[in-house]
Amino acid sequence: MKTALVLLLTSALQQAAFWGTNGDLVSKAPCRPGFSQSSYSVLISRDVLQSQSIIKDTTVSSRKVWFDDCMENEGVVFQSGDARFSVGTDGSIYTQREVAGLSGPVQFTVTASGPHTHVWETTVKLALMGQPTPSPPGNQIRVEQGKEGERKEEEEVKASPEFQAPPTVIMFPRQREMSSKVLRRQKRDWVIPPINVPENSRGPFPQMLVSIRSDQDRNISIRYSITGVGADQPPNEVFSIDPVAGKMFVTKPLDRERRSSYHLRAHAVNMNGERVESPIDLYIYVIDMNDNRPEFKNQVYNGSVDEGSKPGTFVMHLAAFDNDDNTTANGMVRYRILSQTPHSPIPNMFTINSETGDIVTVAAGLDREKVSQYSIIVQATDMEGNLNFGLSNTATAIISVTDINDNPPELTSRTFSGEVPENRVNVVVANLTVIDRDQPHSPNWNAVYRIISGDPIGHFTIITDQHTNDGMVTVVKPVDFEQNRAFMLTVVVNNQAPLASGIQSSLQSTSGVTISVVDINEPPYFPTNPKSIRFEEGVPAGTSLTTFSASDPDRFMQQSIRYSKLADPADWLSINNTNGQIITTATLDRESIYVKNNIYEATFLAVDNGSPMASGTGTLQIYLIDVNDNAPSLLPRESQICERINRNAGINITAADTDTDPNVGPFVFELPTFPASIRRNWTVSRLNGDYARLSLRTQYLEPGVYEVPVIVTDSGNPPLSNRSIIKVKVCPCDENGDCTLVGAVAAAGLGTGAIIAILICIIILLSMVLVFVLWMKRREKERQTKQLLIDPEDDVRDNILKYDEEGGGEEDQDYDLSQLQQPDSLEHIISKPPGVRRVDERPIIPESQYPIRPVVPHPGDIGDFINEGLRAADNDPTAPPYDSLLVFDYEGSGSTVGSVSSLNSSSTGDQDYDYLNDWGPRFKKLADMYGGGDDE
Repeated sequence: MKTALVLLLTSALQQAAFWGTNGDLVSKAPCRPGFSQSSYSVLISRDVLQSQSIIKDTTVSSRKVWFDDCMENEGVVFQSGDARFSVGTDGSIYTQREVAGLSGPVQFTVTASGPHTHVWETTVKLALMGQPTPSPPGNQIRVEQGKEGERKEEEEVKASPEFQAPPTVIMFPRQREMSSKVLRRQKRDWVIPPINVPENSRGPFPQMLVSIRSDQDRNISIRYSITGVGADQPPNEVFSIDPVAGKMFVTKPLDRERRSSYHLRAHAVNMNGERVESPIDLYIYVIDMNDNRPEFKNQVYNGSVDEGSKPGTFVMHLAAFDNDDNTTANGMVRYRILSQTPHSPIPNMFTINSETGDIVTVAAGLDREKVSQYSIIVQATDMEGNLNFGLSNTATAIISVTDINDNPPELTSRTFSGEVPENRVNVVVANLTVIDRDQPHSPNWNAVYRIISGDPIGHFTIITDQHTNDGMVTVVKPVDFEQNRAFMLTVVVNNQAPLASGIQSSLQSTSGVTISVVDINEPPYFPTNPKSIRFEEGVPAGTSLTTFSASDPDRFMQQSIRYSKLADPADWLSINNTNGQIITTATLDRESIYVKNNIYEATFLAVDNGSPMASGTGTLQIYLIDVNDNAPSLLPRESQICERINRNAGINITAADTDTDPNVGPFVFELPTFPASIRRNWTVSRLNGDYARLSLRTQYLEPGVYEVPVIVTDSGNPPLSNRSIIKVKVCPCDENGDCTLVGAVAAAGLGTGAIIAILICIIILLSMVLVFVLWMKRREKERQTKQLLIDPEDDVRDNILKYDEEGGGEEDQDYDLSQLQQPDSLEHIISKPPGVRRVDERPIIPESQYPIRPVVPHPGDIGDFINEGLRAADNDPTAPPYDSLLVFDYEGSGSTVGSVSSLNSSSTGDQDYDYLNDWGPRFKKLADMYGGGDDE
């Protein structure tokens, strides 16, 4: 049975929609289609839900939601978002079943649908009186019931601001009146509940919120005012109050996102400005409206997921933010996927958690090789995802499918082949191609090749081409055609990364590779290289030493080998060019400079007749056994000894033998029997097997140089002897047994006179050098002090020479020009008296005598000689130039052209030549001539 619940929309609901500027109910306001408020907050009594007499099919018209579509609500249908409640056609709200067990506040939406597809929505919030609900501390409402003077019933309710409707009139609390005798009981104070104002209200403004008054306004005139943020503090004048009536208004739409609450204080003063009531606090809460869309931080989000992931695998997270109140449906965002591109393998490969925004896989089948990237459009909607009333926004999620190694590499052929020339290394003989559908140039794609059979010695390796992923079969050890004509290799290919779990290797990952070896002409080689033989030295020429032959590795080619000598330092050997027999061409000598450590080396060349010809070299080492073919020689060759016999004096002698053991020491030293004076003056005593001492036999021996023969014999078989001469200088010695200088000289064969003559020559030579040095210093000094040969005034270097001054032109002819003309005859010269010289005529007088320059003049006399010659030339009248008038040119008796003196300058006016004075002394003459003005 449907029971009706009449919801009492409190006076706050009606006031918010229908109060005028004067506080009265406006009878007719401008029509705006929609609900009067975006939300309705109502406190209802528990009796309404439990009383059977009221829960009937009855309706109280004043208890309904206010709606107007400005078309008399024809065809408007109301719907409730909560199944426990329904809305009648007139806006009345009913209960569908017993809801007496309501345990908390209820919030649901009421929608109104018009005939023209218009939809409006409002929110209804219900709370039971006496039901504890979260609210700010101290937000208790004390309701006084009954008439004044009667017993009051008090009920304390804790309610949140959104469920409390503001009272029509707020009274200032009366102060308790104290007297000395009686304490009068007063009314209990009002606790002012918060005032809820919806944001973005459509007005009209100013819109009255509450009326404030003091109970003393009956006796005195009261003036009301409000202070706080939104009144007299920025933002100013959001709220205002009628100072006389005490009605408080909101003057403009509020925005909860800018400010969600206001704290004001109401004041009451008399006409003198004196406070008559204590200020009361007013709390104004801005009720949130759904006026902000959810916003994504980015328009494009990037995520990734492995291919082959199981359903439910996390991919990425998206988040949208709504500036509306997130404790209400206005700020509660829900997500959903609008579209997926591409649709392979199914259109819905992903899903999104509507509350958290986490995107996860919903189906299996992700394959990077088929689809490497998905583009998903995600929509975020507030109002808990209600598409009819919520605001939405979208973002794009780009999901990249990352590669896993789910595709094993596969060789393109079951068999590969190649060939390699024998004895070649580091050459590519075959190229293996592979196909791998995984991501290129990644560990899942990079191929690794291995040879698992067919190459036990390791002739080959496979190198992976980093760009193409091909396998290059490369020779690392030379192969021999005569040993292996072909290789059959088995190759397997894998990836750097292991295969993903559950993926098996392909049969095409293994192939066979056939490598053919190409026979080439290999050079001959000497089996024993180097080859060593032993012979005694002194082997005569023509002796056959050995046969040094080479082998041809090309067993399947019929080829001949020819030999030749490549290196024979001493030119002792020859080789037969067909069989390689070694024959001596000279005697082998162990003591030769070409023999090192008793070994003589020669190099021979073996060349086959293949195409192309190939050659190999071999070394023959001949170890020469020593024979006693070299006699010892005495050492030292020269020495000295004191003239008088001394017990410790003597010369230690030894011998040198180019042979080796046993053909060397111990040596035998002895003096010859002839001449007899040798054994009479000298004696040899043995010290050891290699040394002996030569000393004087007589007490005194005349100083001088003596040649003492000594016979030395080695220990060879047969022994060899050698007579050697040692030059011994016998000299006087000092007390220490050392030869003196004079004695050494005397011993060298020079007498006292010769020594004195040598010393005198040395002194003379030194004196000459000293004299020459002094003469050079004196000459340098004279050169520096010698005066110049000419007077400095006559020196033409860096001097201006004044040769002559020009006259005033042709008009300046005070002299006789006939003297400058060439005479027609010489008669007047002949008839001239002696002493008068003809023009341009050398005087006929004896020539002056000039000084004769000495053959070897002293350097200091050169200046005197030049000065004397200059003086003689100045006094010689016969020396040119002659002291007479010279005819430089002859123009004849007259000129055939007119005078050029009448030509004037092309410039008009006077020219200033004063600047010539600034050009220095060289232009001083020009400055004097042209710079003087008209006076000249």
